[in-house]
Amino acid sequence: MRITKSNQVYQLTYLPHIFPVNCYLVEEEDGLTLVDAALPNNAEAIIKAAEDIGKPIVRIVLTHAHSDHIGALDSLKARLPDVKVYISARDSRLLAGDAALEPGESQLPVKGGVPKPGAIKTMPDVLLQEGDRIGSLLAISTPGHTPGSMSFLDTRSQTLIAGDALQLRGGIAVSGQLKPWFPFPALATWNKQASLESARKLQAYKPAVLAVGHGNMLQQPGAALAKAIAEAERKLK
Repeated sequence: MRITKSNQVYQLTYLPHIFPVNCYLVEEEDGLTLVDAALPNNAEAIIKAAEDIGKPIVRIVLTHAHSDHIGALDSLKARLPDVKVYISARDSRLLAGDAALEPGESQLPVKGGVPKPGAIKTMPDVLLQEGDRIGSLLAISTPGHTPGSMSFLDTRSQTLIAGDALQLRGGIAVSGQLKPWFPFPALATWNKQASLESARKLQAYKPAVLAVGHGNMLQQPGAALAKAIAEAERKLK
């Protein structure tokens, strides 16, 4: 697993040159916040990375409930029983295996690797809403990839951890916009229009660093993000 650091954020990347799957360790005074839980066989590498940093993992925050973001959750919780687990109230239902849509939501089918009912044993401790704070992280509701996707802004450095609201592998794109060299985030996206609206929302925060589920971190992403939004707008007209 490759580790890349930017400010207080460590990007942990599994299979960086083939099929990169990222999770993040965010350094706080009281320990580390793990954002996303990668794949089932990544638990040991995540714990080793925390040991190398020299601080314990004290909480796990999930951007959404797809399998490549929650894979090691149960293994990590078994190893670290005192950690609290955070996910949006909306995607907590997906975590439990319930892909039914709520009244008022677009009735497009939820796509991607949603766990089967009961497959994930870990129950979230905190159900997040827009504007909640988790240490230095600000929770931002960014539906589109899934109905309850969230992004997290480290307010110390303006590092934006956006899950699959955007991708960088294969070229920067708003979730739902197909990049042939890495089509998987687009194919797993629930609602392209909602994804575009969420990308515009994230743009307004003027992130200094963009960190996503797939692809290397991007410094000063403003121009690239604007281009990706413009491309999505053209395609969705």
